[in-house]
Amino acid sequence: MLTVKDHNDRAAAAYSTVTGQHWIEALKDGRHVLIRPLTEKDREREYAFIKRLSPESRHMRFLSQISEPGTEMLDQLMDTDNKQRTAYVALVHENGQLIEIGVARYAATSEHECECAVTVADEWTHLGLGTLLMEHLIKTARKNDFHQMYSVDASSNAPMRDLAKSLGFETRNDPDDTRQVIHRLHL
Repeated sequence: MLTVKDHNDRAAAAYSTVTGQHWIEALKDGRHVLIRPLTEKDREREYAFIKRLSPESRHMRFLSQISEPGTEMLDQLMDTDNKQRTAYVALVHENGQLIEIGVARYAATSEHECECAVTVADEWTHLGLGTLLMEHLIKTARKNDFHQMYSVDASSNAPMRDLAKSLGFETRNDPDDTRQVIHRLHL
């Protein structure tokens, strides 16, 4: 088992080769993660990430039961322009590779409003990764002149409810579906 220092030392070399916009962030346990915009070269990572999620986590993310993402779904998830559709991935160095452990994204639903989602790998929950990803996403949404951000989630999704509350989102029941809630943040 790697110590936090060993993990960070090994990761530092891999992270230092990353070019473009990115951040090295510390989780609550001290381990460092790399956060950067999602790019087309992440397609296989995104697929592997979704496949590794527990059935419950996949259901909470997609509000339906999926066994694995199809080509159409992957095309939609990878479609970013870093203005109207933005996504950030969190990566860790593991066995010589960068592995996706989280993703946060938004997509414009009107000129000044966007819908967002965040997903963290099951084994990386409760370490503050969702918060880090959402903070970057919120900052970008503000920079891109969005005035409101919202998320539609299962009413049973307590981790998302707690995250939304900690980030200042207001939560209301979905008037069209009692099994869902809508978290809304005025930017």
